[in-house]
Amino acid sequence: MNDETIVNEDAEDDDIILAELPDDELVEQMHDDLYDGMKEEIEEGTNILLARDWSAEKVLNVALVEGMRIVGIDFRDGILFVPEVLLAANAMKGGMAILRPLLAESGVKPIGKMVIGTVKGDIHDIGKNLVGMMLEGAGFEVFDIGINNSVEDFFAALKEHEPDILGMSALLTTTMPYMKVVIDELIAQGMRDDYIVLVGGAPLNEEFGKAVGADAYCRDAAQAAEVAPRMIKEKREAAGNG
Repeated sequence: MNDETIVNEDAEDDDIILAELPDDELVEQMHDDLYDGMKEEIEEGTNILLARDWSAEKVLNVALVEGMRIVGIDFRDGILFVPEVLLAANAMKGGMAILRPLLAESGVKPIGKMVIGTVKGDIHDIGKNLVGMMLEGAGFEVFDIGINNSVEDFFAALKEHEPDILGMSALLTTTMPYMKVVIDELIAQGMRDDYIVLVGGAPLNEEFGKAVGADAYCRDAAQAAEVAPRMIKEKREAAGNG
């Protein structure tokens, strides 16, 4: 009898009605739900906040971006792992699908744009996908051009999307040097200063990033989500001061 009562009480505790929570508690719950990869709850919470006259931009920054920032920190510190981050990013996408048209309508600009792809000869994409998702979670517009991209593929995407950042990924030591091929072509065409170039992938390191002429090497998706906004801010400030 006592055991049954305990089970029932636990069940009641677990049954949180999102619509009944005040704004601050709802936002905190959304951070938890994002962390746990609960897509339906994130979609529901997003709709509730919008119905309470929150702007799409406020929902994005306070409920979603802040939640993904927490995910990013724990991923960086080894508390969360790739499958859990993919679930969180998928939940984030649910909220973003609701917000994106509203953000476009209200003229809210993303922090920046990024084209990201795996280089020619390399078909690995989990790390790249994570970077794209984390940056989308940080407020970027991300154009993922997939795997096995030639110089021509990267240049076509740069021309089409006019991004602030070009991200290149490689998981094989044999495909890493292709990053330099792309960067050298940017230099040859006088376009190198138009983009911030970030590189990443398991066999790379900071020294390699410098050797191929990238602006930064990002060890993982969490670091990319920290580095990208900072470098865009620095570049814009330098351009403003110049």
